[in-house]
Amino acid sequence: MASLNVRDLNNTRKAQMELVFFNRVPKVGSQTFMELLRRLSERNNFQFHRDAVQKVETIRLAEDQQQEMAEVISELPEPSVFIKHVCFTNFTKFNLPKPIYLNVVRDPVERVISWFYYVRAPWYFVERKAAFPDLPLPHPAWLKKDFETCVLSGDQECTYTQGVTVEGIGDHRRQSLFFCGHDYECTPFNTVGALERAKFAVEQQYAVVGVLEDLNTTLSVLEKYVPRFFEGVRDIYATSAEYLTKINKNNFKPPVSENVKDIVRRNFTNEIEFYQFCRQRLHKQYLAVHLPQRIISDSAHLPGLIGN
Repeated sequence: MASLNVRDLNNTRKAQMELVFFNRVPKVGSQTFMELLRRLSERNNFQFHRDAVQKVETIRLAEDQQQEMAEVISELPEPSVFIKHVCFTNFTKFNLPKPIYLNVVRDPVERVISWFYYVRAPWYFVERKAAFPDLPLPHPAWLKKDFETCVLSGDQECTYTQGVTVEGIGDHRRQSLFFCGHDYECTPFNTVGALERAKFAVEQQYAVVGVLEDLNTTLSVLEKYVPRFFEGVRDIYATSAEYLTKINKNNFKPPVSENVKDIVRRNFTNEIEFYQFCRQRLHKQYLAVHLPQRIISDSAHLPGLIGN
């Protein structure tokens, strides 16, 4: 990503159909983005589709399942948005037109903390039990766990061992998995191989990967790079920010000390690098459309300003 050229940073132009595929990462504010897209569908005249809530969410699919999903999505009327928790899926591998890929990331340590308390929130079990009455209730001791004690005591739930593979959507340590893809090589935690595959997919396939901590920049980039779907998104957010920021907000999540976060960060080196990579790309996309071209041309010859 050594260029601030808008064309080089704009993968929307590579799409072969007017269809946004938002393979959303959990616990990155994606509920807020879904609500924005729902409202934008009325404003900008496109169809809004999301996958049904699953009893057991499968994010890594076998090849025949990937093809079946891609075919179903490709048959949606254009323009449309489709939203699902699932790993990056290459439509062209199945001779299907390429959609506009979108996603959002979050600081990986904040994300695992968010998930830890999200699955212990009382309202989470009320919703799950209402949808799936046969689901067993968790043990009270598990519900009472706190993240700091979990980390400091060496509890297996909060021990993030390098290279370990844990299948299922509940393994929220691997944000990069949603970009790396469905191959087994993407599953071991915090590996260089999964990191590089995820980076390549972001750079070559994704129109925009937003960053929860840089929400204003994310909305601005979405509006500029995917205008057919996101025109007016900043206005919608500005008029409804108070409501949108409370979607899925967990008031049962206590603060976690920086000391404990630092302990966790030691095992998240590649996940943090991936997050920073996405953040850098987002900022480059923003600068490419907001800086005067003269400044961009001049700065191309200054080492360190554009990065690598």
